[in-house]
Amino acid sequence: MLNWEERRLMVKVAKLYYFEGWTQAQIAKKNGVSRPVISKLLNAAKKEGIVEIYIKDETLQTVELEQKLEKKYNLKEVIVVSTAGYAPEMAKRQLGKSAASYIANNLNQVKSLGISWGTTLLSVVEEYPYERRSDIHIVPIVGGMGSNYVHLHSNQLAFHLAQKMNASCSYLYAPAMVENDDLKERLVNTKDIAHVLEEGRNVEMAVVGLGNPFKSSTMEKIGYLEEEDLLSLRKAGAVGDISSRFFDAVGNQIDHPLNNQVIGLNLEEIKNIPEVIGIVEGSYKLESIEAALIGGYLNVLITDDRTAQALVND
Repeated sequence: MLNWEERRLMVKVAKLYYFEGWTQAQIAKKNGVSRPVISKLLNAAKKEGIVEIYIKDETLQTVELEQKLEKKYNLKEVIVVSTAGYAPEMAKRQLGKSAASYIANNLNQVKSLGISWGTTLLSVVEEYPYERRSDIHIVPIVGGMGSNYVHLHSNQLAFHLAQKMNASCSYLYAPAMVENDDLKERLVNTKDIAHVLEEGRNVEMAVVGLGNPFKSSTMEKIGYLEEEDLLSLRKAGAVGDISSRFFDAVGNQIDHPLNNQVIGLNLEEIKNIPEVIGIVEGSYKLESIEAALIGGYLNVLITDDRTAQALVND
């Protein structure tokens, strides 16, 4: 039986972790203990029933939103995550949890899994449970090298996910974008890179994020896009990107030099993957999500309730 002090500590730690978005390391530092102690407390809080985790909000509203979006965009599945009252980081984490749960439960027939890059996919990998999936091979579907923001790159995400699954993975030893077409041609024709790209084309499931190049763009933040790139993308009609490939309002890949300089699968190749799971939150990406759905790039959409409501209303 827990005494009052133990119970109080569990509640305090659980509140910081689940509601305030603190990391286990931050909580450990605040309480003057090691991170494993916090991990044990969080597990104990679940066992004691102090914390109950619901990955998917089963309220009538979210279920109705899911069904409407599945019908509207002819999707295999939509998962709407209730994020009301959460800080942005916590909302992303909730989405990551739901996506991780969906992927873990749908891998039975899957032997190869493709992964793109970005902050949302990082939260999926971070929330992914440790399990034994040694029959699965993970493949990055877009390049990603360099010394900045390495934790967001597809190679790093593939490596971490493979560790959590106890699976194998490939590495795409190439940057996501190169300076010119000539360099790109030389790189994509090298044996190692050509082999990994071919593996990527043949994955049975892929996990992708969606970007809006003009609002809170990770590509701009990490230096892939300059001010003049944004101007010319706007001129060319770009509204969003998947795996660093830009598309217009009806989902067509735009004719733009930046699209030609990407080392990774193009949008048609992504569309040919049997199951593509798009994980995206934030109504500022509404136009990007809509265009991707019109383009038919996603089979499964995992998003927040606010964005889902806006998609239904549009």
